[in-house]
Amino acid sequence: MAKAIEQLAASGWTIGHAALGVHGSITGSVKQQVHDGDTIIVEALGNLGVRFLGVDAPEISFTLPHGRSFITLSDARWEEFLSDPFAPHLPSFEPPLAPSLRDHLHASIGPGAARNHHQHASAVEDALEEEILKDLAVLGQSAAEFQFFLVFAHEVMDGYGRMLCYINRHQPDGNVPEPRPRSYNERLLQAGMVSPYFIWPNINPFMSQEKRGSVRSAVPEPHTAHTLATTDEALRNARQSVQEARQRQVGIFEAHQPLRLQPFEVRFLSRRHPPDRWVIDLSQNDDVLMQPQHYHRVPHVEDRLFIPAEYVPLFVEKGWRRQVC
Repeated sequence: MAKAIEQLAASGWTIGHAALGVHGSITGSVKQQVHDGDTIIVEALGNLGVRFLGVDAPEISFTLPHGRSFITLSDARWEEFLSDPFAPHLPSFEPPLAPSLRDHLHASIGPGAARNHHQHASAVEDALEEEILKDLAVLGQSAAEFQFFLVFAHEVMDGYGRMLCYINRHQPDGNVPEPRPRSYNERLLQAGMVSPYFIWPNINPFMSQEKRGSVRSAVPEPHTAHTLATTDEALRNARQSVQEARQRQVGIFEAHQPLRLQPFEVRFLSRRHPPDRWVIDLSQNDDVLMQPQHYHRVPHVEDRLFIPAEYVPLFVEKGWRRQVC
């Protein structure tokens, strides 16, 4: 079945497919589904993609430079590319990659980098499948009966047409047949299978609408980042899960086979576009917006809060300072 919402490769447009919505048990009439002059009830035609908020999983497959097809990272072409993604014959980076970022990446690329990434990607794929199958068993449901529960933050959809959310099993009674577990996002973080990936403003979807307010009002005050990271329940729990996984040396922190390249690093190396999100260090209560290519200067992945470039003016207006160099 086609995707209900998708991005067209040729044009980059995000498009959708829908029909008149269901009224009762059948398709409603035009009269029933037209709410007013600018609102209509529709039913999605096709599957919807869901992108887990707050986490970044190793890539099973991705496009190689200038490619359009997704190729598994177990492919020999990926091994060749990640052994030296700075080879002279490859497309240049636009804009150029900062020397300090290139130096940082040199410690992680090289022979075996693609194999390492694919091994971790396969492990987390298996782990997520296992969690969902456990939920089916606990609820005593078949795959056809099983439902997901989605919680959204500020932004509901990304540019690829995927829902941005925390996702869990649908369990109307939080204690029947057993206490509801944490979301899949959080379970994978606890297991050390994924990297934290905090992108503002999609931080805490469980915050009340009154507290969340507008995007402008959600901008934190300067000199409060670490305080926010330790008082906001979603951020605090996520960061603690990562720290505990690192201490246990499990998943991507495995002592003998840690994840060498962050998933977003694999993506920007392939796309030949350096990262463009600014960074706030959650371990500090300062007022600095770090340059996008300086993210690696925040050593622990759970301390990186990424700020999309379009929101930076709101932070500057609030009193944050763009890092000059």
